[in-house]
Amino acid sequence: MDFYKIREIESEDRKTKIPTLEIYPDFKICRSQDLMIRGKAFYAIWDDSAGMWSTDEYDVQRLVDQDLYEYYKVAKSRFDGEIKVKYLGNFGSGMWLKFQQYVKSVSDSAVQLDEVLTFRDDIVNKTDYRSKRLPYILDTQPPRAYDELVSVLYSPEEREKLEWCIGAIVAGESRNLQKFAVLYGSAGTGKSTVLNIIQKIFEGYYSVFEAKALTSSTNAFATEAFRSNPLVALQHDGDLSRIEDNTKLNSIVSHEEMVINEKHKSTYSSRINSFLFMGSNKAVKITDSKSGVIRRLIDIHPSGKTVSPKAYHRLVKQIEFETGSIASHCRDVYLKLGRDYYATYRPVQMILATDTFYNFIEMNFDYFSEVEGVSLKTAYLMYKEYCNEGLVPYPLPQYKFREELKTYFRGFEERHDISGERIRSWYYDFVGDEFSNVVRTSSSGGLELSERKSILDDVLSRCKAQYANVHETPSSKWDLCETRLGELDTTRLHYVQPPQNHIVIDFDLRDEVGNKDSKRNIQAASNWPATYAEFSKSGGGVHLHYIYEGDVTELAPLHSEGIEIKTFTGNSSLRRRLSYCNNLPVATFTGSLPKKEKRAVITDAKLSSEKSLRDLIERNLRKEIHPATKPSVDFIKKILDDAYLTDMSYDVSDMKNKILMFAYGSTNQSAAAAAQVRKMKFTSKDHETSSELGVVADSEAPIVIFDLEVYPNLFVVSGAYADQDGPASFNMINPGPDEVSQFVKSYRLVGFNNRKYDNHILFAAMLGYTNEQLFKLSQDIIEKKRGFFSNAYNLSYSDIYDFSAKKQGLKKWQIELGLRHLEWSYPWDQPVPEDLIMKVLEYCGNDVITTRALWNHLKGDFSARLILAKLSGLSANDTTNAHTTKIIFGDNRRPQSDFYYTDLATGERYAYPDAPKWHRDGNGRTSGSKDRNSFPGYTYSYGKSEYREIITGEGGFVDEKPGMYENVVLLDVASMHPTSIEELELFGPVYTKKFSELKQARVFIKHGDYDSVKKMFDGRVAEYLEDSSLAAALSTALKIAINSVYGLTAASFEHPFRDPRNVDNIVAKRGALFMVDLKFFIEEQGYECVHIKTDSVKIANGDDKIIELVMEFGAKYGYEFEHEATYDKLCLINKADYVAKTIPGRKPAYWTATGARFSHPYVFKTLFSKEPIKFEDLCETKSVTTAIYLSDVVPGGKLATNANADDAKLRDSVKPIFVGKAGSFVPVKPETGGKTLVREKDGEYHAVAGTKGRVWKESSVMAELPDRFNEVDLGYFDGLVSDAKALLSKYGDAERFLD
Repeated sequence: MDFYKIREIESEDRKTKIPTLEIYPDFKICRSQDLMIRGKAFYAIWDDSAGMWSTDEYDVQRLVDQDLYEYYKVAKSRFDGEIKVKYLGNFGSGMWLKFQQYVKSVSDSAVQLDEVLTFRDDIVNKTDYRSKRLPYILDTQPPRAYDELVSVLYSPEEREKLEWCIGAIVAGESRNLQKFAVLYGSAGTGKSTVLNIIQKIFEGYYSVFEAKALTSSTNAFATEAFRSNPLVALQHDGDLSRIEDNTKLNSIVSHEEMVINEKHKSTYSSRINSFLFMGSNKAVKITDSKSGVIRRLIDIHPSGKTVSPKAYHRLVKQIEFETGSIASHCRDVYLKLGRDYYATYRPVQMILATDTFYNFIEMNFDYFSEVEGVSLKTAYLMYKEYCNEGLVPYPLPQYKFREELKTYFRGFEERHDISGERIRSWYYDFVGDEFSNVVRTSSSGGLELSERKSILDDVLSRCKAQYANVHETPSSKWDLCETRLGELDTTRLHYVQPPQNHIVIDFDLRDEVGNKDSKRNIQAASNWPATYAEFSKSGGGVHLHYIYEGDVTELAPLHSEGIEIKTFTGNSSLRRRLSYCNNLPVATFTGSLPKKEKRAVITDAKLSSEKSLRDLIERNLRKEIHPATKPSVDFIKKILDDAYLTDMSYDVSDMKNKILMFAYGSTNQSAAAAAQVRKMKFTSKDHETSSELGVVADSEAPIVIFDLEVYPNLFVVSGAYADQDGPASFNMINPGPDEVSQFVKSYRLVGFNNRKYDNHILFAAMLGYTNEQLFKLSQDIIEKKRGFFSNAYNLSYSDIYDFSAKKQGLKKWQIELGLRHLEWSYPWDQPVPEDLIMKVLEYCGNDVITTRALWNHLKGDFSARLILAKLSGLSANDTTNAHTTKIIFGDNRRPQSDFYYTDLATGERYAYPDAPKWHRDGNGRTSGSKDRNSFPGYTYSYGKSEYREIITGEGGFVDEKPGMYENVVLLDVASMHPTSIEELELFGPVYTKKFSELKQARVFIKHGDYDSVKKMFDGRVAEYLEDSSLAAALSTALKIAINSVYGLTAASFEHPFRDPRNVDNIVAKRGALFMVDLKFFIEEQGYECVHIKTDSVKIANGDDKIIELVMEFGAKYGYEFEHEATYDKLCLINKADYVAKTIPGRKPAYWTATGARFSHPYVFKTLFSKEPIKFEDLCETKSVTTAIYLSDVVPGGKLATNANADDAKLRDSVKPIFVGKAGSFVPVKPETGGKTLVREKDGEYHAVAGTKGRVWKESSVMAELPDRFNEVDLGYFDGLVSDAKALLSKYGDAERFLD
């Protein structure tokens, strides 16, 4: 082959005088056509006998040695003497090592292999670059078994998505598509079945990947899984629910040229052709910042239906013989639909499953539907309540909430007048039809609501009526009302007083989520006598209007659950907004209706259990006891107060949100009703001190690993002792409440993800839930992420998923640890036959055994999580802030009485609640002794701090002297804020000392002084300091706690660390004032302080002397400086932007830069690091607040979108191409067909900042071009380089600086 030449050396043995011939391969430096090198490593070799390329490196040895042997046979016939052949296969010859060295020495020379599929009957040659074949041919016979199975597992629409994806790969076009597929659904719905079929179809052409690694910001080797550049990449149980960085994922899906980083190999660039398939039980997290995922994701949802186990196994075996037919069928589907069929597809269901804001809108759907409009203030209060109740980790600030809410209303006014009252930020015309498919007609013979003109408007035209005000109540008292219904626009929210004999039957039936169900309401209303009907104000309920001949005052307010009887006596009125109605007249009701009963008195005897308490609350929510909302809320509060005073144990905290939404529905008193809800006691006294209901086992009880399964007719709990081997020790089938309670009471329970699922099922079982109720709760938790009981979280002893440092599903752990895994294919939503119950137990028991193995494997992680609990005495499940508060303050809920507030102007300390006069009224300062907390002349007034004629800033001092400098010393303060807390003795002598112990313990651990730590904290953490790994975990836990303290001292909300006197944030302020003193000190020593940023300082022409002086100066204030680096040269532009090169020492010299002008990859590599330029360095990210478009330019230089009316034909031909709010682009030469980048604002189009005068293409398009570098407009980038050099020149000699 062409990468080596066989050479020979003749010699004579010195002793025997026998002639010797040595034969060996001499590897050539050349661009080989037979050997491929990639990343300084072997990639492939041409095997002529096989007619294909081989990626097996041992084939090099085989083929070269075969060639050497043939050479040897020829030489043997012509040479009379000893012949020695240096085969690669003989390690002693040294030739294999020489080959390895050769590979590392030559330049990369590789062509990507297997970019399309090769079927069994395909004819290929060397330049086709194929290394494998599929074991089948494309078969046009219908895949009957596949069709039977997949038609059950997936609906036609979802199946079409799946087959289009598979067909694109078979057709060889997947590498040109920017899509990936996620099979999303519950366990046991057939996701893995389909992925197994895909593996069969593309045998040899697929690899597995880890989605979480691809979207992690820290995994450097995430792309290693794609080193073979498979056409298909799969993951059976993936997780994209938390995307930290979607750059790599988008690049792979877009098939961009990207760097592949393999362990122990040099990096190399490659264009990944893989089409990604992933199965997942978790929704893909989609936010505006991850908009690239939205354009690329195709979500495929299983139907939830399954075939019988017997049929399943039969079909799976038959499918193994249908791979050619399946591949051919899917290719035909793809070719029929076309490449662009899903070009504009958006994964709407996935977006809804992960959009927190949408869920807020959905929860408050009825409220927004019923009101005429809502103010920003009211809506944001509701949003904050929702976030607090739902534990939303990152709520939107009000300014972002203001913009986001506009999406859900058609109208918005900055100022709005209602009945003379001026409202700010008013939203109106809720887009309810986008969230609720309102049914306007029923089935044949039923109620039909399709008319827009109302007969009732004519019938009641002479009745008093008035519009609603901003509070959605009548605008004036009825005695003063003079307007009539005939004068109003009834499509607006209004009130009307019908005649007293007029009644309304109000259908308010709800779906399983709790929203008004128009289908159910129409169906129910269709069973009543025919009469005039219309939708209620929300569009979900139905009103039937009747004339009643009896005494309306005797009628009960409730006909049945969800159906009310509305009567109109006195000044009562009907709230109404016309949408759709029928055209029937108002009929006279001749049937019977329920009459009022004498109201029952609620006695203490009725509050005998939590179940009776819940029933009573539900009755109030249905207004069975009080007809109005506010009295119903008041009554709920009363019965909760009464229950709290008894010995009854209860927890109805899961009903809080439901009651709160009920309160918000009050017409006139929603704010007062909501305030009452916040005062309610949703848990009994024993729950306030013990969240475990008094049934959790004591600390000496055996640890039991448990799991459970829930079906409509079956509830199974299995368990096994943690310290024993063997099968599951406990199996409970449909246990009763007492049996479950005894189980919880007897053992310390440990599960996998049980705090978010199993615990709540156990809790509900103890409350007496039936199998059907448990099944519904299970589905609510899994699919809707609701139904949680607040006190169920700590029902167990621990949750392995919660404390594990590595977050992955149980299946992954089973694979990683080599544990047995059972697949259970029975439909989760079907009752389990009696003969399969033992199978369920086997499946559940296997999960218990593998969970037990995982518990033992991860005991180190659990020990680390117990450390803070040991220190605080709280549960390991409590928050870091709770642990820190308990560690430092113990049980003192108001520790502020021991706090010191320091007047930094004098150093005087003030005990709580005293404060200096200047702090209270701004008049003068209290004199005091000068010490290390004294900064004479410091003033704080109206939010501004000044010291030594310098405005310090409230979060830290920043100062800069732009210019070029040499020999610049960088010094950092270690733990500035924690040190300031100690020096200020912020929490008083006792509590500050406890805080210091946390910091000191970390120092001891850092220096390996474990013995000193063991003596601290009353020896509570001694057992965790027996080895270095647990000590590291302790150090990390302490660091988190320490850092949380400073954040709390500066926070504005109420908590134990907050001192209300500390309005000037003295922790950060002390550091800032110190840095001001340091600046003057350095300059007094004759040195130049060129840059200070909070806790670091840069000193020009620094030396050991100034380093020592600064460290001594810091020590006077309690601060310890660390020498981070010395820069050979530095150019400082402003407080944030600089570029510098270090002096070589322990590390080689390197350049570092901050700020976009110097850190731009092309600029940085061209001017500073001299690294080679890669394609990704030429990609520019642009973003706007509205939308980016790619647009042509019309003659005269105008944008096509702004062309005159005369240019209409031209304008239509160059319509802008929508990109989105952000995108990645490459500037290209004008003749290559690029377009201008424009942004839309108020219907007009303007150039995107930084793009004017050039044309662009999307990076994803450019990445696919073989000659992309030739199209790039390097003038753009050279301009950036010139600008950077010009900027450097403003501060000195740029050429000398860059030399």
